Amino acid sequence: MQFVHYGHSCVLVETENARILLDPGAFSGEFEKERELDAILITHQHFDHVDAERLPGLLEANPGAKLVTDPGSAETVEKLGLPAETVRPGDSFRAGGTTIDVVGGQHAVIHEDIPVIPNVGFIIDGGAFYHPGDSFFVPEQKIDILGLPSGAPWLKAGEAVDYLRAVAPRLAVPIHEMTLANPAMHYGLFTNLAPEGTEVKVLEKAEATKL
Repeated sequence: MQFVHYGHSCVLVETENARILLDPGAFSGEFEKERELDAILITHQHFDHVDAERLPGLLEANPGAKLVTDPGSAETVEKLGLPAETVRPGDSFRAGGTTIDVVGGQHAVIHEDIPVIPNVGFIIDGGAFYHPGDSFFVPEQKIDILGLPSGAPWLKAGEAVDYLRAVAPRLAVPIHEMTLANPAMHYGLFTNLAPEGTEVKVLEKAEATKL
């Protein structure tokens, strides 16, 4: 399995059967250059996870790509006039020859005065990779590679460590880091406090990496 991290929560996952782009948001790099995508997955409606300005061009350049969103993002893509499939926790679908399971349901709490919005996580190939979006949802499946949220208004470092321990993947790839001035401090914390058997690997931005 090959990965490209475009910054923040935007990750390209390339399996043996499909090329899948997750959360192409406003804080991420030049994901719109990707071609021959089989699916574009959006975990929730926040602008740092779905860039409404660049998404139409990305879909136009990838006519074979299936756009899949959570319920909260459905209105956003509908206003853009983009065809999309809305999924909910418990759903399962295929992109190319790859199976994707939908889990979670809600965004992590930012503040008690801010309404909680929908958020889904995507599990690729039965646990080969898990992107939780902005949530601490722990799936039932054993996860091989976890996209680990690193910094956000809804997250503190200790919570990220607890989440890493709860999921206990073989490998954790830090994501959602663009809100941090010095994410390396968090990466060191994750490495030092990871559960036994878990490796933390920071990906170079926009470079393909086999994991």
